[in-house]
Amino acid sequence: MKFLLAILLVLLNACSESDGGSAAGSMEVVEDSLSGMMRFFVSNAVVTLGTDDATAKSNERPQMRVVLDYGFSLGKHEVTCGEFNDLMKPATGLKFDCDSKDLPATDLTYYDAVLFANERSKAEKFDTAYTYSKAYFDNDKHCTNMEGFAFHPDVDGYRLPTEAEWVLAAMAYWNVSDGWTADNSDYKLHKVCSKVKSDNLVCDVVGNAMEWVNDWLGGFRDTTLTNFVGAPDGGAMGERVVKGGSYRSSPESINLYSRGDIYTVTSSTRADYVGFRLAFGAIPGATWMGSDGKAASSRVIPLANSAKIRSETGTYKTKLAFRNDVTGNLAFIDYASGILTVNEISDSIEVYHPEISPDGKRVAFCTRIEGVSGKSSLYVRDLNVNGSNLVKLDVESAAIPRWRVLDNGDTAIVYVTDAGNNKDDAAFASTSTWQVKFAKGKFGKPEKLFDGAYHGGISEDNTLAVTGARLLRARIAKSGSTVKDKARDTVWYGEEQACNASLAKDGSKRTIFLDFAGKTGKKFVGKDYVTHERLLMADSNGKLVNSIAAPKGYTFDHSEWATGGEDLVVATLTNSNGAHSKIVLVNVADSSIVELVESDELWHPSLWVKKTDGADSDVKLDADSAGVYFTEQGGEAAIILRYKMELLWKYMDTANVVIVGSSRPLDGIAPSVFSDKFFAINLANVPNMVAVSDYLLTNYAFPHVKKLKYVIISLDIDLWYHGETETYNFFNKEYESYPGYVYDRNHDFWKDGVPNQLASLTSESMGIYEYYDVLMESRGFSYGESGTWGGTPTADNDSTWMDYASANFYSSFNHLKNILQNAENYGVYVVGVVFPQNPNFKKTGSFGRYGIRRSEAPKLLKEIQELEKEYPHFVFMDENKMGDHDYTDEMATNKDHLCYLGAKQLTSRLDSLLKTLK
Repeated sequence: MKFLLAILLVLLNACSESDGGSAAGSMEVVEDSLSGMMRFFVSNAVVTLGTDDATAKSNERPQMRVVLDYGFSLGKHEVTCGEFNDLMKPATGLKFDCDSKDLPATDLTYYDAVLFANERSKAEKFDTAYTYSKAYFDNDKHCTNMEGFAFHPDVDGYRLPTEAEWVLAAMAYWNVSDGWTADNSDYKLHKVCSKVKSDNLVCDVVGNAMEWVNDWLGGFRDTTLTNFVGAPDGGAMGERVVKGGSYRSSPESINLYSRGDIYTVTSSTRADYVGFRLAFGAIPGATWMGSDGKAASSRVIPLANSAKIRSETGTYKTKLAFRNDVTGNLAFIDYASGILTVNEISDSIEVYHPEISPDGKRVAFCTRIEGVSGKSSLYVRDLNVNGSNLVKLDVESAAIPRWRVLDNGDTAIVYVTDAGNNKDDAAFASTSTWQVKFAKGKFGKPEKLFDGAYHGGISEDNTLAVTGARLLRARIAKSGSTVKDKARDTVWYGEEQACNASLAKDGSKRTIFLDFAGKTGKKFVGKDYVTHERLLMADSNGKLVNSIAAPKGYTFDHSEWATGGEDLVVATLTNSNGAHSKIVLVNVADSSIVELVESDELWHPSLWVKKTDGADSDVKLDADSAGVYFTEQGGEAAIILRYKMELLWKYMDTANVVIVGSSRPLDGIAPSVFSDKFFAINLANVPNMVAVSDYLLTNYAFPHVKKLKYVIISLDIDLWYHGETETYNFFNKEYESYPGYVYDRNHDFWKDGVPNQLASLTSESMGIYEYYDVLMESRGFSYGESGTWGGTPTADNDSTWMDYASANFYSSFNHLKNILQNAENYGVYVVGVVFPQNPNFKKTGSFGRYGIRRSEAPKLLKEIQELEKEYPHFVFMDENKMGDHDYTDEMATNKDHLCYLGAKQLTSRLDSLLKTLK
């Protein structure tokens, strides 16, 4: 039966501007021929994402308008447990034990939802909207990562709805009182469409299960975009968008503009209150918007993840830089980060032939391309998201920079005065090759090396220089001399056409180049091929020694040896239409080719690989596992703990104070504030249960922090409603996704001694620089933003939870007792801190953010305090005092966290307390 809404501006403005979601245009909704779907016919509908409410999260501000001008289908309800099992159990083996097949399927990763969408597309003979080269699964058969993952909006297939689609559809059915929320759900899932039932409605957009949508979590801008599909990637944390609230959410906290959960949501996040519904249909003219606020109809998609790069290069410390020819900007990927973000440095300078410096910190580039004569400028800038410290070489013309390390250890750049066609001898002789030292962010005085534009590189021993911009020319030093002094110039490859010459940087003096299917090349290969189809390699005498074919349907271009990576070459692939659509990594030793990146037009790749000398070790460690405490798509708990483990191994012989607990001590205890008598490391993490602190202390801190005298732990009794098996306990199951913890466990947590190499392997392992910058220098302290306690707060959880979850409270209580017993055995003091929260909780019935009735909190706190009698090394410290504390408004970040000013006061008090303990 057709169900016509004909929704116009007047009707859709039921949602206020502050709530987001107001719309103009028209929309018609009918029952779809696709099972369980409704079809939305949309004409120039303007939907508002985000809000201008100053109290909202920064990633939810400001309002942004999105025009949708296409039809799409949307599931009437969330995918049910029965639907998921029927399709996925035969495909992947993943199956849920459901209380009812009509409950929403939850506790799923984003990638689980992607696999379901693809399976339904294949079952109904549609193309798949998602592609990937390899999927990774945990022990429970949940998909936690996809190598080469890409979403194709132009495909007519099943997928997740975009945030804009979800908001547009939800607006038509938005009524918070019609949802299963904390007020009526009894804190459990309900059958889909059981609150408000109609065959012609999209139900449960409010509450019941929170829902994955398709978008990466990017920022908003005060602008209007058409057919917006989100950010091109997940940024530094790889965050995703979830919508709609859940059965655990208070009605007051559910709105259209909210985009996340209490904790960071990544593609591998799982929660028993997060599910998804499907969408169907291609999105014409899809638009992404990057962190720079610029919209684009195309994006650069990483195809190889960090683990794959490490398997090819031997290290995560690998960077790829290249020109995005669509924008003319320099782009780069840092594979040492667990999140594959393509960073693009946007300015007005044309970027050609970028090359990463030997230390991986800078990039040099020019403004003129090989084979084109004319003046060129040469620049160097830091290889970071800002492209900071830009400097220009003050010469008339400089093209195609090549970094090199001189015999005395100085770093220099070799360049040529003109990179044009080198076929004419006289024209070539009129050009020259120069060298300029670069140190402390500045150029030295340029020095001419010799005549001729040899921009393919100079060998490490200074006996060979090559170039290729029509002819493959070589400058070869005479016996006992160098190419700068006495040398002869010659032409290799039978004087046939060649280009893209690059001289190896490993001392082997091998030259790679591309040709135009000449006679010499065909004779060596033994069969015909087309221009640039073969990557050719010559030895130090110009003799051909290898050739590698491009993948079927492609030819090579822009070939370059990697810096620091033996036998590794990067190149672009050109498709049948002439577009440089991919960058690949070629291993000349085995002719294997790995796809790195794809987009519309990619040029001039440069790959840097950190050379490692290895570390002395008394135990041979598996570098694929030891110290690897974070992997791609790892959640916030994992990335925080990854740096906490680095702190542990780095300072295990130095620290005498260890801080553990939740986000409250993470933001609220600053190691640098302690006096010189105490050297503290903050191992607090998010999210945290006492079980996590127990695990860290029992297996790591107590046995290995040799000078440990004091442990400080947060007593977050309002958080203790979480059970042992919930995701808030990282060491229940999630830790098994990160090989470092499993490796430690399998080696009995190094009870016989920590191998020397473990600290360096941890330091070298994958991470995220934004967290490194915050956590390492501060020894684990996260500087909370200045804010306020806020007005009268609301609890984020049912304050009566002790009525039905008291066992969870006492489970945490018992973990605390285990910590205290271990501390007694080690002779270590434990200070348990009740952190201050919004004093206005006194005006409510809740003890704190996550509940417990105020009437029952004093009794529970007293039970904890009385542990001082049983455990002499335990000290109870109540800084909340049921709200009667002296932490002022300017000392807070929000209703239950301190900012630095508050952390300074609390840490100073802890310092004074520790001084009294003998």
